[in-house]
This record gives sequence, C-alpha cells and structure tokens, in this order.
Amino acid sequence: MKYLKISIGIFLALAASRFIPHPPNFTSLLALSFYVPAILGLRYIPALILSFAITDLFIGLHGLTLFTWGSVIFIGLISRFFLTNTKNRIFGCLLGVVIFFIVTNFGVWSLGSYGYTLNGLITCYILALPFLGNTLVSTIIFSSIIEILIKRKMYIKQLFSRVGLKQ
Repeated sequence: MKYLKISIGIFLALAASRFIPHPPNFTSLLALSFYVPAILGLRYIPALILSFAITDLFIGLHGLTLFTWGSVIFIGLISRFFLTNTKNRIFGCLLGVVIFFIVTNFGVWSLGSYGYTLNGLITCYILALPFLGNTLVSTIIFSSIIEILIKRKMYIKQLFSRVGLKQ
C-alpha cells in the first residue's frame, strides 16, 4: 500500500509539471528521475517510468520514447552514487541533465532529421541548446525544492529526537 501511495505521488508530481503550460523541457522530470531512485530506492524506477508513460499517452507518443525512457532509467540507476551530500546530489542531478541531452538528441539525429553525417549530428546538438537551457533551469529549481524538503525532514527528525519523541 505504501508503494502505491508513493507511486501516485510520483505520478501527480510529474503530471503536474508536464500538463501545466510550461516552456519546452521545463518540467520536474529529470529532478524526479534522479531523486526518486536516489532517496526512495531503485524499486521506484518502474513507478517513475509508468508515470512518464501515462503522461506521454496524453501528451503524445513519439519516436524518441526509447531514448527518453532509457535515459530516465539510466539516470535513476546512477543516482545512488551521488548520495553522500547536497553538493554531490546536485552534481549528480546536473549530470543527469547532460546524459538526457546527449541521449535524447542522439535519438533525434538517429531518426534522420539532420542527415546521417557528423555535420548533421553537430547541427542537431547545436539546435537543441535552447532546450538544454530550459532543462537546466527547471532541474535546478525542482532539485532545490527537493533538497529543501530533504533538509526540512532531517531537521524535523532531529527536533523530534531531541525531545525524545518518535516521528
């Protein structure tokens, strides 16, 4: 039952940022892709992908689905290596942005839109830079919110333990 409740929370957080009007690539997707498995455990990656899949059904499926979902899974899997402190978590999350950018734009290029040349690949990445900016800003904002919530929870736990109460 706990897994289901948390999974619904993941879906609502992701859906809210994807369905509310926003600039292109300005969602909580990458922050959630990093923090959900890092904080809650790898067992929540399927809930994250299912949430992504359900929202994609409404927004529209596309030829890059395997690249986007694959990068989300990869980001989730590596997130466990960045848990030691806030700085490492932020670095890991930003590394996730770079991974997502590289993987998904390689997917765009592999669909043939820019021609199967090195010049086409470079053009594809250059034209995607504005999307990278939006992704970076949104990931920093959503990661900061998550970090604040983590700090708040740790503070509350410390406070309860000082007065001898269980949370």
